[in-house]
Amino acid sequence: MGDLGTILGVWAHPDDETYLTAGIMATAVRNGQRVVCVTATKGEAGSQDEVRWPSATIAEVREKELAEALSMLGVTEHHWLGYIDGRCHEVDDAEPTAKIRRFIEEVQPDTVLTFGPDGDTGHLDHIAVSRWTTAAFDQAAKPGAKLYYPTVTPEWEQTFVETFRGYNVYGDRDDLPTVTPKNELGIDFPLGDELLKLKFEALAVQASQTEGLLKAIDQEFFRSAFVDETFRVAASKQ
Repeated sequence: MGDLGTILGVWAHPDDETYLTAGIMATAVRNGQRVVCVTATKGEAGSQDEVRWPSATIAEVREKELAEALSMLGVTEHHWLGYIDGRCHEVDDAEPTAKIRRFIEEVQPDTVLTFGPDGDTGHLDHIAVSRWTTAAFDQAAKPGAKLYYPTVTPEWEQTFVETFRGYNVYGDRDDLPTVTPKNELGIDFPLGDELLKLKFEALAVQASQTEGLLKAIDQEFFRSAFVDETFRVAASKQ
């Protein structure tokens, strides 16, 4: 983990960072590494229960949920980009790219984590964030910095994809998720029992998004699906 140095994660919605990097972030913080998390939107289009979490106030709920989750993981540096959930693809790329570039210039990360061009799940906000962050990395990353995109192994695909397709995780796209052989991964970080427990506690506090899935899917299966945090190298700055 130490070789990842200072880490900057750029994501679209609250909970993206926890599903994909909770163990990485928590471990890096414990190692004394700087971890900065940036989120493009407050997830205001993400109400899954209008009675418990009305759309009118869901952004405030998700903001508080994310703050609690990051606190549990030890992450103290978090920033919002201020865009609208579900409408990132409508934003001119120049402005958000410039915002992210400024974070890269200030933080000087050794490692930048974000979505791949397919958005990991095909979500248009994820795809836009990938495009912005990749451009900002190209423009401003320091020599030696690396950009990473999430990926899964062929073994993971065989075991888990069919179940998650049943919950519409990948929409109607048959080409997702992106698969990378284990020996080609740039980051292959398995979580031990303590870290996995912490990760699921951080997911559970984001109940407006995770409660339904956590109840619907067998808990052991769900934990097995998220016990490894895996990324491929997308770019390395010379």
